[in-house]
Formats: sequence, C-alpha cells, structure tokens
Amino acid sequence: MNPCVVPCTPVDPHGDDRWMSQHKRHVLETREREPEVLLIGDSIIHHLQYRPIWNELFEPLHCLNFGISGDSTQHVLWRIQNGALENIKPKVIVVLVGTNNVSNTAEEISEGIIEIVRTIRGLQSDCHIVVIDLLPRGQFPNELREKNAAVNKLVRSKLSSWPKVEIVVSDKGFIQQDGTISHLDMPDYLHLTEGGYRKAFESLHELLLQLLSEGEEEKDLTPSE
Repeated sequence: MNPCVVPCTPVDPHGDDRWMSQHKRHVLETREREPEVLLIGDSIIHHLQYRPIWNELFEPLHCLNFGISGDSTQHVLWRIQNGALENIKPKVIVVLVGTNNVSNTAEEISEGIIEIVRTIRGLQSDCHIVVIDLLPRGQFPNELREKNAAVNKLVRSKLSSWPKVEIVVSDKGFIQQDGTISHLDMPDYLHLTEGGYRKAFESLHELLLQLLSEGEEEKDLTPSE
C-alpha cells in the first residue's frame, strides 16, 4: 500500500498535540466563516497568511488558510476526510503539499496528490480545484529537488484531463543560471520570503480572480425580468 494515499495523523513528537489543535481550530472556522477560497497544505500555505501578500491579495478574496507546517499528503488527506471541508462551500480549493514526503518516491507522492484531489471532488462536487506545483528546494541541485520536479510532471499528466482542475506553475525564476536558489527568495532554501511568495503566488491570485468571476459574469448575462 502506498503510504501517501493512506489518511493518517502525524506523530506527535513533542507531546503537546499541536497538530490536532490546529486541525480542530480549522474545523471550528468552517462553522464560523463562509470562504470563497480555501487553501490547504503544508508550511508553504501556512506561512502565507503571515506575509503582506496575504492581506493585500488573498484576504480580500475571502480566503481561509488551512496550512499546517510539516504536513505530508496523508495528513492533508486525513484532514479533508475529518471535517476540514464540512459546513463550507468554497468556489475554489487550493492544494499545495508533497515536499515533506521525503521518504516516498515521485510516483507515490503524485498518487497522494491525486487522491487528495479525488477526495475533494467527492466532497465538494462543484468547486474548482487548483493544485500548485511543488517548489524547488535546496541551495544547490539535489535529489529532493529532482524528485519534486518529477512529481510535478506526473501530477500535470494525470490531472490534465480532469474537469475544473487547474495546475499553477509556481517555479518562476527560483533556480538561477548556476543551478542555485537565492536566500533572497528562500532564506532556508525551503520556505519563502515575501519576494519569494510574490514570485510563486501572484499567478495563483490571477487565476483565482478569473475563477471567482465566472459566476458573476453568468449573473450579469442573465436577462432581468
């Protein structure tokens, strides 16, 4: 069995139940908010809400951020099967997860991402689903960076024909001509600076504007009685 497609909660090494506390808070938010957009994933999604770009571009779109640092595909899968998508009907659900599945193969990780999309579709039949490419990682070329690139290629090929599923290419200029990644984009060569978030997420914002406007355009074309 591919562990990337088996829903589970992560090990709690510190014994403070932080992960479950965050999940429970997210479930509570589904009862208090009516988001147009839900973003779910790992630390790249989680940290987005603490950057200026969140307040500038994403908060106005009525977004909920359900990122949890350290999450792998199987953890996101467990969350969406255990309340993260209840009580809400977002128009768009954005997924970014997989880079923490370091012990898995590219094929296994891609299947985990596909299973997340399949599960979301089963629970939210009308929404658009946006999958963000895994970002490159590491200052210098390395196996994990190559694996993430392979995952992206597999996911694109498998999801290309799925209706109402979009792929956002996030790697725009992170890898320099000499093969390195700048600390100005990723201070630890994994997480993003404000400038790095703008490189990776401005195209997502543009896509969200298009997807959210589709229903409004249809309303405008409806003849008035």
